[in-house]
Amino acid sequence: MRLWSIHPKYLDTKGLLAVWREGLLAKKVLEGRTKGYRNHPQLERFKKTEDPVLYINAYLFQIFLEAKRRGYNFDKKKIVEVEITDKIPVSKGQIYYEFQHLLKKLIIRDIKKYKEIKNTKKIEVHPIFKVIAGDIEPWERL
Repeated sequence: MRLWSIHPKYLDTKGLLAVWREGLLAKKVLEGRTKGYRNHPQLERFKKTEDPVLYINAYLFQIFLEAKRRGYNFDKKKIVEVEITDKIPVSKGQIYYEFQHLLKKLIIRDIKKYKEIKNTKKIEVHPIFKVIAGDIEPWERL
């Protein structure tokens, strides 16, 4: 499961579809509707919020908006449309790590997208996160 901290605009089609699917799985986990993945490290930051289900819905809503912008037809009925103002912190090191991780994937599966984003200087984050100083997050599996 990879719930990207970087903005979904950087993801290729395969990545956007995967984060939607994995985000929906995360939503089920946080709602207590599955036995597996309950202790998945990618969910730690959501669990630390006052309302993990609200935050995963806000996360998925932004994925939905990116899919809609691209002309994809994601099922909005699977989420609750919500935006949050109290953002989840994510370290600068984590953002850099994820962006490099994505570039490695893109050079293999979508060279056009790779060329489009490879020279990005200021990496934008997913709208529910705010960047703070720090290295790769402790929950990241290296």
